[in-house]
Amino acid sequence: MPSTTATRSKQDERRNFEDNVNAYFDHAAVFCQHSKGLLDQIRVCNSVYSFAFPVRFADGSIEVVHAWRAEHSHHKLPTKGGIRFSPQVDESEVKALAALMTYKCALVDVPFGGAKGAVQIDPVRYTADQLERITRRYTHELVRKQFIGPGIDVPAPDYGTGEREMSWIADTYSQLNTGQLEALACVTGKPVTEGGIHGRREATGRGLMFALAEACRNADDMRVLGLGTGLEGKRIIVQGLGNVGFHTAKFCREQGAVVIALAEREGAVFNAQGLNEEEVFQYRRRTGSILGFPGATNISNSADALELECDVLVPAALENQLTGDNAPRIKAKIILEGANGPTTPDADDVFRQKKILVIPDVYANAGGVTVSYFEWLKNLSHVRLGRLDRRRQAATELRILNAIEMATGKKFSETDRESLVKVTDELSIVNSGLEDTMIVAYQEIREALRRQPKMADLRTAAFVTAINKVAIVYEELGIFP
Repeated sequence: MPSTTATRSKQDERRNFEDNVNAYFDHAAVFCQHSKGLLDQIRVCNSVYSFAFPVRFADGSIEVVHAWRAEHSHHKLPTKGGIRFSPQVDESEVKALAALMTYKCALVDVPFGGAKGAVQIDPVRYTADQLERITRRYTHELVRKQFIGPGIDVPAPDYGTGEREMSWIADTYSQLNTGQLEALACVTGKPVTEGGIHGRREATGRGLMFALAEACRNADDMRVLGLGTGLEGKRIIVQGLGNVGFHTAKFCREQGAVVIALAEREGAVFNAQGLNEEEVFQYRRRTGSILGFPGATNISNSADALELECDVLVPAALENQLTGDNAPRIKAKIILEGANGPTTPDADDVFRQKKILVIPDVYANAGGVTVSYFEWLKNLSHVRLGRLDRRRQAATELRILNAIEMATGKKFSETDRESLVKVTDELSIVNSGLEDTMIVAYQEIREALRRQPKMADLRTAAFVTAINKVAIVYEELGIFP
């Protein structure tokens, strides 16, 4: 007889990312009181545009590029989701990511339907000029088929793309829609100088820290795990030193957590006393590898770092990193999912049995789309956040201080005045809004789990919460024609 672990491993191999997302949906749907037809509508991907286009490079050569844009749900418009550049991406992966975006937006009450896009290239193989040609041609194709626009579908950065590519997309869209006042709102994740917003680049990592902090505030949950409340002293392992992993490590460390290991493709480094992510990042930039970082122990197989003893494991690289094969060897007490789909359903079953607290991707990494929503609103309003009322707020705070002085007879020092009367800037507003969003969403998920304890885990509770929110919208909209 094959072992249970071996059987799970084979199941993991047969299932792709889209199958995993749908498996999570189906598991949660059992706890929802909606008709099969409505659940089928929520589950299905509404529109998929699969296309190939030629690109002519400066040397005269022509290359045919394959690409996709999937709009999973139109219950809210515009749809929203990143664009990834990857040689391994395919249509199934794009549909899975689009579905996750639908549930993610619903969870954090961002009024978008889910979408995702991809271009099947390895960006490291191309020059900046070639990438610009590919990005602009991809955007042109989306415009032709009405798969992009401030009120239609709003892309953002994802794996392999960033502010530079979003700026090219915004400019291309504006060139093709001359005079459209809201043109910059066609895409988010832009440079601040091109209509972007402060805090967007680090938003996903900061949101992960807020999610972990909120989970760690629950004394009952921490007691079950044998942990104290708060982030102070929590031992953290982060897989992936890209934008998400780097900023998650940074913000958690700044809150008192100890980053004991960092893992990348070439291997991992470990130091029980703690690592500084910025120092490791700069070392890798200089040497091409994190291995050999001074004062750290090398781990040649990156996957082995996931199995080290720690309080919090943060898979922030790619999907399907925690499977039925390695799940029994995971020693973390909390898994904070930074990547999309890092845990397979078979691994989830193991974690549930081991009483590991999994903070699911569908909630945990929603910081990016939350701040993208703020950027979209900023572009539509044409006003920098805080610009209209920042001085009024400072004046109000000053009047309160003066009233306290009159009532108590005590004068505040100039230092106290400067620390208490603050002029709120855009970044402060963004971070405050993000923190509030992550706290409220976590409490909603936790309350859903409290009401239906048979759901047994946060992921199921998160999916149930998202499904119910989407279902209400569909029921209220009806079917037309």
